[in-house]
Amino acid sequence: MAAASRTAVWSLMSAVTAAGARCPCHAPAVSKVLKRHAPGCDNHNHNHTHHNHNNKAFSTQKEDADYAFEMATSTIRYGKGVTREVGMDLKNMKMKKVAVFTDVNVAQLYPMKTMIKSLEDAGVHYVVYDRVRVEPNDISFQDAIAFVRKERPDAFVAVGGGSVIDTAKAANLYLCHPEEDFLAFVNSPIGKGKPVYNAVKPLIAVPTTAGTGSETTGVSIFDYTPKNFKTGIAHRSLKPFLGIVDPLNTRTMPPQVHVASGLDVLCHSLESYTAIPYNERTPRPKNPIERPAYQGSNPISDMWSIKALKMCIDNLPRAYKNPDDHKAQEQMILASTFAGIGFGNAGVHLCHGLSYPIAGGVKNYQHPGYKVDHKIVPHGISVAVSAPAVFKWTAPACADRHLEAAALFGANISNAKQADAGPILSDAIRKFLHVLDVPNGISALGYTKDDTKMIVEGTLPQHRVTKMSPRPVDYEALERLVEASYTIY
Repeated sequence: MAAASRTAVWSLMSAVTAAGARCPCHAPAVSKVLKRHAPGCDNHNHNHTHHNHNNKAFSTQKEDADYAFEMATSTIRYGKGVTREVGMDLKNMKMKKVAVFTDVNVAQLYPMKTMIKSLEDAGVHYVVYDRVRVEPNDISFQDAIAFVRKERPDAFVAVGGGSVIDTAKAANLYLCHPEEDFLAFVNSPIGKGKPVYNAVKPLIAVPTTAGTGSETTGVSIFDYTPKNFKTGIAHRSLKPFLGIVDPLNTRTMPPQVHVASGLDVLCHSLESYTAIPYNERTPRPKNPIERPAYQGSNPISDMWSIKALKMCIDNLPRAYKNPDDHKAQEQMILASTFAGIGFGNAGVHLCHGLSYPIAGGVKNYQHPGYKVDHKIVPHGISVAVSAPAVFKWTAPACADRHLEAAALFGANISNAKQADAGPILSDAIRKFLHVLDVPNGISALGYTKDDTKMIVEGTLPQHRVTKMSPRPVDYEALERLVEASYTIY
């Protein structure tokens, strides 16, 4: 391992190890402006601002709030060319029949060709499902479920972006719960939100984009066509057995796909870092099996999220502007994984909540760089267009964290007051999006002011994410956020 790589790894490991003993308020660059200490910090009961605006000490806890969090993530294998090892992994696991999931575009590219050769070299029997829909919906999920119920594989491999990995997760789940209807595990109140009770098959996830972090999480997202918005399934049991993070697999991404997927990293990081703290989330589960995957910000997720944010800010513009900047691409796929570990346990909030009807209700918009047979607002774009408005609005709940994020974008916060946090971070995000040629708000995606009601009503049921907001959100607040997001420049 090169000296620079060793140094980076040890620096990160040191930071993670220190997470329980050090909170962001004591970081040298930001200690003058940070006022909210992390849970467990010795100074946590100083008289600082609090997420819920009641000016209580951070240690004050609601009687029915949770008191614990847990970290769940996949085993991750990183390295150039590690895709070639998957066949040996499955042979070592004595798998008899493997379902390989991909989409029609990735099926023709280097990552899938490498995977097939790996399986054949190892003598592993496989079947290919290449009908994954980019931005999947309930119909495409059910097609995949029907496929695996017919083929009965004993393991899964997903080669592609978040759409492919999420589709494989859902197919795996319903293969192992044949008695359940489709809405059984879908997040409440849209579905029944039942906990997973049967063991699922091993899934090896091989991401070919640098954005969703789906290789680390137990989350599967889809468009729910009866309502024209996105929803999902979230349970720790869905997380892949192994995530193969191979930088060679993202070199085939078009520049616009780099941007769209990278903006998901950006918002995963920012939203998880500013989410409601885990020990303010209610209700406290009566049984550990009921503790949600999205638990609120916590000292361990914080370290992964803030590191991913910095990596994204530094490398996404480079990966977009220069397709030959492989170093930036490598940093982005790592950032995606880091953010996945962070948000996969802390959660995301309003940018994602608003994105579900924005992407799910697409009319005639077709984003450049996506070779698909349907209209599409890519997930990362739908998330990012509301970010300037969202973080301006959430800042009063935890101004310190918003200022820390703004400093990572390069904003000067040396003389900033807490009240300045929202405008400063909002402006920093806006400038970042402009550099990446992100469309000018949701109006550029084909929506008009007449669609405000649809977007708000599509966001309100997304309790899995909206309840992670550091400020309680209602219809009127969402309406203001949507109206502020029609244009962003």
